[in-house]
Amino acid sequence: LVREGAELATIRAIVRHEDGREIQIEVQIQRQGRTVVQVNKQRLARTRDLLGILRVSVFSPDDLELVKGAPGERRRFIDETMVSLALKNDARRLELDRILRQRNTLLRQANGRLTQDIEFTLDVWDEKLAAVGDEVGHQRAIVLAQLQPHVEDAYQHLAGAPLAVGIHYEPAWRRTGLANALKAARMDDLRRGVSTVGPHRDDIDLFLGTLPSRTHASQGEMRCLALSLRLGAHQLVAQQTDMTPLLVLDDVLSELDPQRCAALLSHLPRGQVVITTASVLPDTATPERILRIEGGQVVSE
Repeated sequence: LVREGAELATIRAIVRHEDGREIQIEVQIQRQGRTVVQVNKQRLARTRDLLGILRVSVFSPDDLELVKGAPGERRRFIDETMVSLALKNDARRLELDRILRQRNTLLRQANGRLTQDIEFTLDVWDEKLAAVGDEVGHQRAIVLAQLQPHVEDAYQHLAGAPLAVGIHYEPAWRRTGLANALKAARMDDLRRGVSTVGPHRDDIDLFLGTLPSRTHASQGEMRCLALSLRLGAHQLVAQQTDMTPLLVLDDVLSELDPQRCAALLSHLPRGQVVITTASVLPDTATPERILRIEGGQVVSE
């Protein structure tokens, strides 16, 4: 984002909420150093504090990884959705990461040995990890159950077929509770020097009909499902919060066939939508405003 030869890039926006409030946001992205965020000319202590001020749903071609990529992509997706629904989920996620770092450091220092001191300290971290981890797993299950009908509705509309979409989240540790799972995995964790069970190792299985999408869906079906996940999460957040997110579709139209492209444009949710594209807009697109950018400059409106 920083232009070649420049030291920083500045982005300014005025956000107008549905209740009429206006907020001025300025972000400075520095080539070296931290990104600086100001809201109404007041600097935020942390960039992530912007989460409670502006909600944005973004879909890009890289989101294909939500379907075909590693489990971490799907964990990140559901955790980001949970944060958009309630900021307290961000604090819980940060606490989980902190506890895992401490526990993993202890496991590496143990070098495969279970001394009395290490056992005592592991008991402390396991108790903390179990408490936070069980809550994270519980909240993930709730949000995924709420998300599923929104994703299925979006997929059926985009694909033009009444195909069921399944979202399965059933980690083995949730059946026994994380405390018991950690106890059972302790010796294995010591040998490996890392925490092998918990929310940080979970996966979310996606199905089209009865078949797992990661191994059986076509490239077009995967892309349609990935877009449906983003649209479903957008709808869920808009439904459950007092702030309809801004929807950004980053170079999506070029990735879809004409039929799905037309279906997407006719199924856009209410609220502001920003579509970026390097190709010509299809005839079915009816934007209120078009900005044409060449060489980093707005050349026409």
